[in-house]
Parts: sequence; C-alpha cells; structure tokens
Amino acid sequence: MRAYWELMKSSFRRHSTYRLAAFAGAFTNSVFGLIRASLLLSAIATAGGSIGGYSPVEAATYVWLGQALLGPIGLFGSAELSRRVKSGDVTVDLLRSVNLIGSYWAQDLGRAVFDFLPRGVPPLVVGALVTGLSLPTSFGPYALGFLSILAAISLTFMGFFIMNLLSFWVVEIRGFWMLYMVLMNLLSGFLVPVSWFPGWLADFARATPFPSMLQTPVDILAGRVDGGESVLLVAIQLLWLAALLAVAHFMVRFGSRKLVIQGG
Repeated sequence: MRAYWELMKSSFRRHSTYRLAAFAGAFTNSVFGLIRASLLLSAIATAGGSIGGYSPVEAATYVWLGQALLGPIGLFGSAELSRRVKSGDVTVDLLRSVNLIGSYWAQDLGRAVFDFLPRGVPPLVVGALVTGLSLPTSFGPYALGFLSILAAISLTFMGFFIMNLLSFWVVEIRGFWMLYMVLMNLLSGFLVPVSWFPGWLADFARATPFPSMLQTPVDILAGRVDGGESVLLVAIQLLWLAALLAVAHFMVRFGSRKLVIQGG
C-alpha cells in the first residue's frame, strides 16, 4: 500500500505545480455555472416556479455543486494510458511491481485531492454570492457526501480507464471516447437533473453507472435525499465501482496478452 500512497502523493505534487491552470479552470467553471444557472432559472420561471421538485434556489444549488465537483471528479477524463499503449510505453507500466489499475487509480486520487480546493471552492463561493445556495444544516449529509464524492471520483476514473483499455484492441479510440462522453454528460445529470428526464429516460439512466458519478453526490450534499436513501445511493455507487473494477481487471488481463511492441 505504501507504493500507492507514494504515487498518490507524487501525483498531488505534480498537479500542484500547475496552480495557475487550476485557478483558470475554476474561473471557467464559474462562468459556465453562471450560464447554466441562468438557463435553469429561466426555465423554472417559465414553468411557473418549479420543475421536477426543484425550486429556483435548489436548481441553482444543483448547478453550483455540479460545477464545483467537475474538477475533483474529473468528468472529462484523461487518455494518457491510451497514448502509452500506442507508443509502447505501457510495457514499462506492466513491468512495474505495482498493479496497473491501482497505480493509475492512486494517481487520479492524488489529482482529485489537489483539485478539490482550487477548483471546487470558487464556484461555490460565486454561487452563494450570486444566486444563493440551499444546503443542509446538519452534519450527516456532508459526511455521506464526502464518501459519495470519493466513490464518484473512483467510478469516473474507472469508466475512463476502461475506455483507455480499448486501445489494446483498436488503433483509434476517439469514436468510443466521444460516444462515452455524450452518454455520460447526458445520463450523469450534468446537463439537467435526472429527475427532469422523461420517465423512460430516467429509468434508463438509473440502470447505468452514470448518475452515480455526479447526480448522487450532488443530491446527497444538497440534502435532497434523506439518510436512509443516501446510504442506499452510496451502496449503489460501491456496487457499480466493484462491477467496473472487475471489467477493468478482465480487460487488463486479456488485453496485455494481445499487446505487441515493435522496435528496438
């Protein structure tokens, strides 16, 4: 475990050298938060004061929590492993004494820990000043929300890691990557809350791991679900994480057998 801890710390230090980029990301997230909040508030005003159980301030809270979690959760992913498969550098990763999945997972956690403050706090501050926030006053939702964020970070990482692992079988993964991004942005509740979907689409979304990547931590932190339902949602996140981890392990095991590196 010490090796993974060291990898996590080194990833934290590596990302902390790009502090200006982190604050630029927070600025961008805040600007897009203003745009998204304006659109949702306009839609709610047009609908007569609420949509899908969201009042104006609850919809604004949903937007700002989502914008704050974009960086730490890593909703845009990284294709680093795919590039290393293409270049052949992945052989170095496979020869290391640490597990391939665990090493990349630890590095992503280090990135997320750094992103939490510089990219997570500014959008919340902007939201509190501009639209106001509706947040719970008890400690429970924040404790469960913390666990849910950790699970969401790991789930999102595992989804993108599986996309990267496709490069063991195909030369170009950009088509799969774009399709995955479209599905994730739609079904995770990033664009609008899942409860705003038509019934059939909401049921379809809940049958996938995507709502567990963003909608679940946002709902728990906003206090939209009670304690029992929050525990159930975190359990669902962990079940999806176990399932995706099994898929990733299977792909690494059989994909590495197909790997052929040419050159001197």
